[in-house]
Amino acid sequence: MPAPSKVAFIYLLGFALDLLNLFALGSAYPVMGQELQASVAQLSWVSNLYLIGLTLVIPLGSWLARRIGERQTLLLSLLLFGLATVLAGSARAIDSLLLWRLLQGVGGGLLIPVGQAMAYRACPPEQRHALTARVMMVALLVPALSPAVGGMLVDHASWRWIFFALLPLTLLTGLLTLAWLPTRVPRPGPGPLLDLALLRQPLLRTAMLVYLCVPGVFIGANLLAVLYLQAQLGLSATSTGALMLPWSLGALAAISLVRWRFRQWGPRPLLCAGILLQSLALIGLAIPGLAQLKGVQVLIFLLLGLGSSLCSSSAQSLAFIAIAPERMGAASTLWNLNRQLSFGLGAGVLGAMLDALLPRPTAYTQVFVLAAAITLLALPAVLKLPGAQALGLSSTALES
Repeated sequence: MPAPSKVAFIYLLGFALDLLNLFALGSAYPVMGQELQASVAQLSWVSNLYLIGLTLVIPLGSWLARRIGERQTLLLSLLLFGLATVLAGSARAIDSLLLWRLLQGVGGGLLIPVGQAMAYRACPPEQRHALTARVMMVALLVPALSPAVGGMLVDHASWRWIFFALLPLTLLTGLLTLAWLPTRVPRPGPGPLLDLALLRQPLLRTAMLVYLCVPGVFIGANLLAVLYLQAQLGLSATSTGALMLPWSLGALAAISLVRWRFRQWGPRPLLCAGILLQSLALIGLAIPGLAQLKGVQVLIFLLLGLGSSLCSSSAQSLAFIAIAPERMGAASTLWNLNRQLSFGLGAGVLGAMLDALLPRPTAYTQVFVLAAAITLLALPAVLKLPGAQALGLSSTALES
C-alpha cells in the first residue's frame, strides 16, 4: 500500500472511531439512565460533554504536533481515548461517566485534525477530492449503521459493551500508527494555537463560509423539520426517521458526483447546485400544505441530502487545494473549529428564532424561509471562485 494511502487509512479509522463513539450510544440512553439513575438532562450531557471536549482541544492538536511530532500526538490521542473508553464503560455513576466522556472528547479532538492534516498533506492536490469522497462516505455510513449496532449490544449484552467494543478499533489504529507512520523530528519554535493569517487565503475562507451557510444550516433545519413533521403534521417517529433514507440516497449521489466531476468541473458549479438545491428544499418545507404530501416529503429530504452533501464534499476539497504542506496542520485546525461552530450555530440560531416566533401559526414557515435565505448567503462568494483550469486541478503542483 502506498504511503499516502496508509496515512489516509489511519485517518479514516480514527474518524470512524469518533463517529461510532458519538452515534452508537443513541439507543442506549433509556437503559443507561435507568441503571445509573440519571435524569434526561444528565443524559443529554453524555453527548454534549464529548463534543465540548473535542471542540476545546482542536486548537491544541496542531500546536502539539509541532511540539512533539504528529505520530506521537496521534498515539497520545489514542491512549487518552482508549483509557477514557475503559473508564466510561466501567462507570458506576452518571457523574463519573460524564467526566470520562469529556476525556474521550479530548482524545478525539487531538486525533481528528492531526490525522486530517497528515492525510491531506500526503495526498497530491489534484487528488484531494477523492480523499474527501472517502471521508464523506465514512461520515455517511457510520452514523447510519452505528445506532443499529449499539442497539444490538444493548439488547444482547449491556450498554457498557458499546464502549468496550471500541477498544479493538482503537488498538488497531494505534498499531498501524506505530507501524506505518514515520517518526519525524518535532519542529522547533511552535507557532500560535490558531494561525488566523490563513483566513486571508480566499479558497479556505470561501469553503468555511459555505460550511457555515449550508451544512451548518442543514443541522438546524433538519432538527426543526423533525419537530415540524411530528408536532405539526402528526407523523410518527418511525415515519420521520424513515425520511433519512432518501436523505442518505441524496447524500450518496452527491458524494459520488463530487468524486467523479470535481477535477473536471471545479468546485463552483457543484457548490452553486448544492446551495440552490438546499434552498429549494427549505422553501418546500415553508409552503403551507406542501410538506403534508408524503411524496413531497421524500423529495424534500432527497434534495436536502443532495444539496448539503454537494456543499460539504466540495467545500472540504476546496479548503485544502492551495494550502502549503507545512501549513496543513494549522488549516486543518481552523477547518475543524469552523465545522463544529457551523453545527452549533445552525441549531442555535434557527432554534432561537423558532422559540421567539412560537406559538404563531406561521412560525415554522418563517424559520424555514430564514434558513433558505442564510443558505443563499454563500452564493456571491462561490460565484467569484475561479474555474477548474485556473485552480490547476489537473496539475501536480499548486501555489499557496
